[in-house]
Amino acid sequence: MTFLRSGPGIVPVLLACIMLLACAGCTDQGETAIPAAAEEFPDWTLTLNGTSGRVLTLDYLRALPSTTGNGFAVSTVGIKFGPYRCEGVDLRDLASLVGGVAPGDQLWVSAPDGYLWVFDYDQLAGEGFVTFNADLQEIPSPDLRVILMYAQDGKPLTYNDGGPCRIAIVSQEPGVVTEGSAWVKWVDRIEVHRKGE
Repeated sequence: MTFLRSGPGIVPVLLACIMLLACAGCTDQGETAIPAAAEEFPDWTLTLNGTSGRVLTLDYLRALPSTTGNGFAVSTVGIKFGPYRCEGVDLRDLASLVGGVAPGDQLWVSAPDGYLWVFDYDQLAGEGFVTFNADLQEIPSPDLRVILMYAQDGKPLTYNDGGPCRIAIVSQEPGVVTEGSAWVKWVDRIEVHRKGE
């Protein structure tokens, strides 16, 4: 590895790496941002399973009726991410493509890294979430929607922000913070699990 070599060659290499990192820009999470237009994820697909199964491309997903709203999340250790203007597809609309959801059903959302989050029927209707203001004081929950987000602040979602698609919990009211564990990154599979299954 170049960094382990001694001699005059290491200084230019280190400087070049520092310049590359500085020029690349950073997200609010302190990670290097990677532009993420649809063409940069040509092999990404979303697998939907319910009473039937479908596989959607990113272009197909973006052509579906969209939902926009304000999203703001907090991690389990209190780090805030946002606020963002989020655009995507309501999870109930995606579930309707494979038979829909009914009371008692659950929607399992997962990513290639093995992360899985389960939404119950009430949460898909925007209920049952704890909400906070920007100072992380608990507030009454406004109307919420759970979406599969593909655009953040008017731009395609970057890989480092969970792109091409991630979960977002949105409101029409600004400054509403939700718990970030449900904001699954890199979503590639959504499954409807029927009550009693």
